Amino acid sequence: MIRYIRRAAACCLVLLVALLVNTSRVQIFQADSFNANPANRRALIARYDQPRGDILVAGRSVTGSLATDDQLTYLRTYAQGPLYAPVTGYVSQLYGTRMLEGTEDAVLSGTDPQLASLPLWNEITRARQKGGDVHTTINPAAQEAAFTGLGDRTGAVAALDPATGRILALVSTPSYDPSGIAGTGRDVNAEWARLTSDPEQPMLDRAIRQTYPPGSAFKVVTAAAALESGKVTDPKAPTKTPEPYTLPGTTTQLENEAAGCADASLLVAFTVSCNTVFAKLGVDVGLKGMVRQAQAFGFNDHRLRIPPSVAPSNFDTRMGPDQVALSSIGQFDTTATPLQMAMVAAAVVNGGELMSPYLVDRITNSNGVTVAAAAGRLLHRTVSSGTAVRLQQMMEAVVTKGTGTNAAIPGITVGGKTGTAQHGVGNKGMPYAWFISYAKSAAGQPAVAVAVVVEDAEAVRADISGGGSAAPIARDVMRAVLG
Repeated sequence: MIRYIRRAAACCLVLLVALLVNTSRVQIFQADSFNANPANRRALIARYDQPRGDILVAGRSVTGSLATDDQLTYLRTYAQGPLYAPVTGYVSQLYGTRMLEGTEDAVLSGTDPQLASLPLWNEITRARQKGGDVHTTINPAAQEAAFTGLGDRTGAVAALDPATGRILALVSTPSYDPSGIAGTGRDVNAEWARLTSDPEQPMLDRAIRQTYPPGSAFKVVTAAAALESGKVTDPKAPTKTPEPYTLPGTTTQLENEAAGCADASLLVAFTVSCNTVFAKLGVDVGLKGMVRQAQAFGFNDHRLRIPPSVAPSNFDTRMGPDQVALSSIGQFDTTATPLQMAMVAAAVVNGGELMSPYLVDRITNSNGVTVAAAAGRLLHRTVSSGTAVRLQQMMEAVVTKGTGTNAAIPGITVGGKTGTAQHGVGNKGMPYAWFISYAKSAAGQPAVAVAVVVEDAEAVRADISGGGSAAPIARDVMRAVLG
């Protein structure tokens, strides 16, 4: 009898051990896969069972959480949604996350370990902290000036603090209201379908995710390469450039919209924007020198994060001399995001030092305690301080007596470069009007760098259009930052 009891006990022990092993397997080794399974709604329910942390601009929340009677309790809300959509992105109960809502999701949802009161406490107890807050670097006055300036036109604005890399404005138009896709139901599905099928692409963040041919605005980079390589030692000396200029190895002749470009000096060519001079200078510098200079300013960087990823700006590394000539005036395959071109202007006014751009200033927990803070970080030394001074002199001449006079601010030192890039077959596509600029404070210190691009149907004359369409927007953004 005792033998049968022992056998039964042993069998029960084996079953108990098997149960414990299986439970451990499910809870420890397969927990992540079960949580990630789309059929498991527990994680989704838990995600929305408490208010989400907020994204703040100048200490003011531009997001919120609304309690509902749905199973997914809390719904995300947005204040001035279209204005800040390029910064916040969205969090949707159906369609996921984007921009800061995505990159800072762990903080905002309360799952980030750095929010815990005690180290490893959340991992041990499986407890969930209240969501933390993300404090952005955005200047609300600059953001509003950029958004108002673009109006109903398609385009983008990026503004930086040259000395630190803080992003002061990030605007893309047309925009959208993230509140419309935050929840569930037919209305949300309909709004998502409308936004994603709209040919004007309101959900495209043109400031950091769209690249455009920079046109004559790229001549800042070419001028830097010419000075750094020693191909130009005196910006006021003639460059021995014919007009028209025949592209090397071809019979194609490059001409100018501006007058007085034959044998023009670098200073004159920059001020009135002579294509021939800069095309020849690009060829003189050579492919390697042009690539080196473009990459020093941030082109071809696939790793840039602010923390959302930034589309890499392109300068081809394999080209013939004729293609180098066209690339050196911002054409051929050369493309750039507005943020990239703001970085070019920022590096020039900051004495040649390019600071890494960043959008998140600090992160605080639910008690308002700072758990992480950003600091300025040098990304590249783009040019020598001497070259930076010469580039500043040329950019400031553009604003005082060249194609960028619409960006002038009385009593303030402003530098800029206009440009219009043609695109499409036979250059028949809608032109892109560019203006990149900087402004110094009353004390002469770098205060703000701005890049504006406008898809402008009236941009006919190469550089006047950039000065007419984009420069006033940049001026208003710089004024807003200067106070």
